[in-house]
Amino acid sequence: MASNDSGGRLGADFFTPGSSSFSEFLAAHRPELLPTRRPFPDGVRAAPDRFPHGTTVLALAYRDGVMIAGDRRATMGNMIAQRDLEKVHPADDHTAVAFAGTVGLALDMVKLYQVELKHFEKIEGIPMTFGAKATRLAGMIRQNLGQAMQGLAVVPLLAGYDIGARDGGRGRIFGFDVAGGAYEKSDFHAEGSGSPYARGALKKLFHAGMTRREAALAALQALYDAADDDSATGGPDINRRIFPIVSVITGEGFERLPEPETEELSREMVEQRRSRPDGPNAAP
Repeated sequence: MASNDSGGRLGADFFTPGSSSFSEFLAAHRPELLPTRRPFPDGVRAAPDRFPHGTTVLALAYRDGVMIAGDRRATMGNMIAQRDLEKVHPADDHTAVAFAGTVGLALDMVKLYQVELKHFEKIEGIPMTFGAKATRLAGMIRQNLGQAMQGLAVVPLLAGYDIGARDGGRGRIFGFDVAGGAYEKSDFHAEGSGSPYARGALKKLFHAGMTRREAALAALQALYDAADDDSATGGPDINRRIFPIVSVITGEGFERLPEPETEELSREMVEQRRSRPDGPNAAP
């Protein structure tokens, strides 16, 4: 956001006291830069096969924190638009956001959200609480309601490690609707067109106190089930070596599982599916 003043100096807007919200600063001074501005006139709706859409993403709590994962496929109607899309992104040291929906708007919203959290911490001198992080993201989604009603919805999934929780640090998960409603989920949740199948798999496989390896295998099994029944969700692509993104957030911070680890677990899961195409049974 360069100033119109000569010499490239920052304008007075940057030195005027205001709120700790960067998105509010943009809305006041450069609203055209917000990804939530309405792109079409009233009554015009986006064609569903003209913009890439991404699915499926999920999160689950495990022994050390919370895990968040997503497949890699983006579709435009019945076409595969991208095979290696990254739908899981760190928001700050202890928070991650994944998305389903219109890819271009979602990526811009994720970037704005990352700046929002960093801006707040610099202005206030302390990190935002996890509940406030969910509220801020809900506000951004609500600002996108006009575009969602025109067919350009973005539905994120928020996961993080709440270091300020009264009962000690723990993993937390929030889901949202297109109107900006925020809903805290216990244990696990999924978003996107493949989410009913992913949630069904997680309901079968989840148990309290899962290790990182158990949680990762459950996440991969859930994404595999989603891809098995939803054409917009991509499973592990062994030939191209494209595998789901799996990340964890613990008291130590955000960590994306290394590609070799994700590949090893994905290959193990696919091999298991040769003898059990419908996946493992629920634990007794």
